[in-house]
Amino acid sequence: MAGGNPLLRDFNKKNATTVPASPQGAQYSPEQLERMYNAPAAGPAQTGRMSYDDVVMRTSLVLGCVVVAAFAGWFVPVLAVPGAIVGLVLGLVNSFKREPSPVLIILYALAEGLFLGGISGMFESTYPGVVVQAVIGTLAVFVSVLVLYKTGVLRATPRVTKFFFVAMMAYAIFALVNLGTSLLGGFNLRTDVSVFGIPLGLFVGAIAILLAVYSFVLDFENISDGVRRGIPQKAAWSAAFGLTVTLIWTYVEILRLLTIIRSMSD
Repeated sequence: MAGGNPLLRDFNKKNATTVPASPQGAQYSPEQLERMYNAPAAGPAQTGRMSYDDVVMRTSLVLGCVVVAAFAGWFVPVLAVPGAIVGLVLGLVNSFKREPSPVLIILYALAEGLFLGGISGMFESTYPGVVVQAVIGTLAVFVSVLVLYKTGVLRATPRVTKFFFVAMMAYAIFALVNLGTSLLGGFNLRTDVSVFGIPLGLFVGAIAILLAVYSFVLDFENISDGVRRGIPQKAAWSAAFGLTVTLIWTYVEILRLLTIIRSMSD
């Protein structure tokens, strides 16, 4: 049943099953009809619908661009600042576009790669080995959430999703305030404020990683729902963009968390 979804309704209308007739108006022979009946059904690639393979391929391409640009940012750290600015702008543009733009998504990945490479190189020079630990931690979070989602342990619910968006708003406000105090007063709320002797950044980082975990759940939920409803193939770019944003966010938060822990032990 198509329901109220116009994309699915149009898809069903265009792919309604009919018995074709010959140009002369005669029906096909029983043998021809049997061959047509036994022919394999058209897959997502033939019908223009999004599939899991589409999402995997586009996500791999976008992440590949992030990694390539990160190498450049690692060796030229000054590119991290323009990369962060351009990445932020393109991230907002891609988030609010009604139709996904592969070019803008790729440009976002390249800009974010420059940013990640730059800050990773700086943190690595101060705390050797922290980048590898952050990469392993990010992959561990992603794989764990994927397994828990596939087994049905983690699922998105309306109540938790509402709380998630409220928490995200609070986190965004904190990040903006912290950016302002850091740039204008040289005061970092994450490291210069302590709660019971523990840097505030540890609490904020732990909460941010939990939010990233639920963000992954929402990403997987949207992808599964899109494949099930047969949405257009181009939507795979939006799915790839969403996964990339969450992966980058998770990596940055884990990197921050590890550097705070390492600074406490020095």
